[in-house]
Amino acid sequence: MIGDITIGQYFPGNSFIHKMDARAKLVLSFAVIVSLFVCRNFYSLGLVIAFIVAIVLVSRISLKTILKSIKPLAIIILITSLLNLFYGKGEPLVKIGSLKITEVGINTAVFMAVRIILLVVAGSMLTYTTTPTDLTDAIERLFRPLKVFKVDVHSIAMTMTIALRFIPTLIEEIEKIMAAQKSRGADFESGGLIKKVKALVPILIPLFISSFRRASELAYAMDCRCYRGGEGRTKMKQVKFTIKDLVALSLIILLYALIILLNGYSAAVI
Repeated sequence: MIGDITIGQYFPGNSFIHKMDARAKLVLSFAVIVSLFVCRNFYSLGLVIAFIVAIVLVSRISLKTILKSIKPLAIIILITSLLNLFYGKGEPLVKIGSLKITEVGINTAVFMAVRIILLVVAGSMLTYTTTPTDLTDAIERLFRPLKVFKVDVHSIAMTMTIALRFIPTLIEEIEKIMAAQKSRGADFESGGLIKKVKALVPILIPLFISSFRRASELAYAMDCRCYRGGEGRTKMKQVKFTIKDLVALSLIILLYALIILLNGYSAAVI
């Protein structure tokens, strides 16, 4: 299950999405995520599904990779769906004690489950198609106006990118530690909840030690390369918006216009 987490990983490619300006991809990802909360019925949600599917197809990221990003959140999606299933007004279709399942509850449960899945896919596509360096540069450039308020934008962008970059590294470290502990006779699967929680201690302690060691090594490496923050730094790669970036952003405007139109087409689900 841990090895299925793919967020933070970058998959090299030569697709239209890979070639887009990282700033445009950031804006595009944020806009798509917000659009999911603007949707009020299945018509508008279906439109966003089609839009995200189109992005996945154009990016040429394999379906297997997309499914792996969703799999670790299966329990959260299931619990959210169950909670919404019993929360609905109207004539009950099924009644279990004081709990009742209505048509509104079923629609809400499905709607929320699909929304969570799309949120994960939309967020993952940004890291799948953008290198950590480009992502850092894009965040810094987009939030540059905040420098007027003495906000250290470069440090924030660098911290966020390093955190994303180290997610796959920490996952790999956890797998190595678990394999080492299992070879010594550790059991992480049998027993009750309390026993399983206690079994995590031999994993968490080495993980924390390894994380601090990696952070120290990274800081030392950056210091050896004379890294002193963003002040006075120049950019080796000069980026600029192209026609394809403007086309992608124009499609977002069209997407929102259609969502608003479809929201008024039928009754809201939530």
